[in-house]
Amino acid sequence: MAQHHLDSLDKKILRMIAEDARVAFLEVARACNVSGAAIHQRIQKLSNLGILKGSQFIIDPEKIGYETCAYIGLNLKDPSSFDNVVDALRKIPEVVECHYTTGDYDMFIKIYALNNHHLLNIIHDKLQPLGLSRSETIISFGSAFTRRLPIVDLPFDEEE
Repeated sequence: MAQHHLDSLDKKILRMIAEDARVAFLEVARACNVSGAAIHQRIQKLSNLGILKGSQFIIDPEKIGYETCAYIGLNLKDPSSFDNVVDALRKIPEVVECHYTTGDYDMFIKIYALNNHHLLNIIHDKLQPLGLSRSETIISFGSAFTRRLPIVDLPFDEEE
């Protein structure tokens, strides 16, 4: 993966929008002492480079009825079916993350279920038919913390 060099303006913009994705471009421009057009161009550049991947509202799963969060390590009977399994996992709305991994599992997923019974049904009815040799489920009691990556430690070029 290519690492992009960011100048100090890019870093300041990233810090501000990471703190509040809904901050007005004009407010960012004032804080950075540049024009609104310059901020718009920089944000477009950061998006085109894939550094920024959009903005979103974050819904608290528990507040809308999803009481069980689980992480499941999956092992496939046939590792050549990897791409098909990933495509099938995309179609299961309760699966919110899928990671390729090293170690004991072929892949690792994060899933939200309404309750433990719903989780059991998802595992039995939706995951097992994908051709798993085995799986291991770890139920989360809750997140101790979640945070954004720090912008301060990113490399940058002052010349740009």
